[in-house]
Amino acid sequence: MDIKLHDAELKVMDVIWKEGEATASRISNVLQEKYDYSKTTTYTLIKRCIDKGAIERAEPGFICRPLVTQEQAQELETNELINKLYDGAADRLVASILGNKKLSPAEVERLKRVISDWSDEN
Repeated sequence: MDIKLHDAELKVMDVIWKEGEATASRISNVLQEKYDYSKTTTYTLIKRCIDKGAIERAEPGFICRPLVTQEQAQELETNELINKLYDGAADRLVASILGNKKLSPAEVERLKRVISDWSDEN
């Protein structure tokens, strides 16, 4: 997936990911409530997402369905962050996270499992 979604577009996607699918009206109501977005702004963002191939519009009712998973968007954003701020070195990102945040024992165990699972696959 190479669809670059901007922050406001990700807010539209977040509503759809959480609900599985949503009408444009529902998305507009949620974003108006959470971020004070106007209906016009939300519909413009929905159109951008449609044009980028991130969502599809179905009728009747202007139903929006995701064509991109949240995991795909997260992976793209993470890769961009690693490339932009860490010269492509994922280990430097992880070191930064570990150095700047007090992790709970449960978080440490989850990280160990992720690394172990990744090692087993590669």
